[in-house]
Amino acid sequence: MSIVLEKKVKDWKKAEVEELAKLIENYKVVALSDLYKVKTAQIQELRKRFGDEVKFRCVKNTLARFALKKVSEKKPGVEKLEEYLKGSNLFIFTNISPFKLSILFEKNKINLPASAGDVAPEDIVVPEGNTGMSPGPVISELSDVGLPTKIESGSIWITRDTVVARKGEVISAKLASILSRLGIKPIKAGLTLKAAYEDGLIHPGEVLQINLDRYVEDFREAVSFAYNLAVNAGYPTLETLPILLSKALNEARNLAIHAMVFEKETLPIVLGKAYSEGVILAKKLGWEKST
Repeated sequence: MSIVLEKKVKDWKKAEVEELAKLIENYKVVALSDLYKVKTAQIQELRKRFGDEVKFRCVKNTLARFALKKVSEKKPGVEKLEEYLKGSNLFIFTNISPFKLSILFEKNKINLPASAGDVAPEDIVVPEGNTGMSPGPVISELSDVGLPTKIESGSIWITRDTVVARKGEVISAKLASILSRLGIKPIKAGLTLKAAYEDGLIHPGEVLQINLDRYVEDFREAVSFAYNLAVNAGYPTLETLPILLSKALNEARNLAIHAMVFEKETLPIVLGKAYSEGVILAKKLGWEKST
């Protein structure tokens, strides 16, 4: 005879699942953030800053899975967030666009010193200049991590900007120590969205990470290209009309001048041109000006 053992779920776990399910139902956007390198004080600060616009909730992955399944019929596709429930996670509930939310979180990140085993988020560059360190055994330590040095005015100087770790590389204990002594804090700490659910769609974290400066520059280039194309194609718009009219006026004037059309605007130029050509011809023929 087989015996089925039923687990008694504690009341607080049931309440936790119910509350989480209610939050998932009530908000348009449900996002997940990795808690790696995130300090409690940072989350508290974000809670104060966003108020009721954004809700934060730390939940165990097992309970989160139950909540996602519970509301999957009312919010189709939300259960796909389960794929991202790895490690420690923070649930984020809001009606703000997940792209805007990602930008806001990026702006609120802080820089921390690197620790051994950290992964470089970007290329780590040690700039040229005075380290403020006195000559000694540290010179060999700087050399070990690839930093070119010289001694000047009783201090160790870095002779050129040097990349000591490429994006994605693991930072060694030796490099972490040197960076700390140089006052370089390469690790960004804060909330980074792993994924976000919105209107039946799951947006992966890499899609949500927008480089605003790059997009602004791309937009400016696109506007410049479109403007030049419209001008060269002679396409009239509110922005291109002034330069098109100016260009047409100049072309008409030049055409009239070369065609020897006598108009009020062109007559002085045509006569001036004729006179200059006459002088040149006279010199070639050896004619001298009568005095």
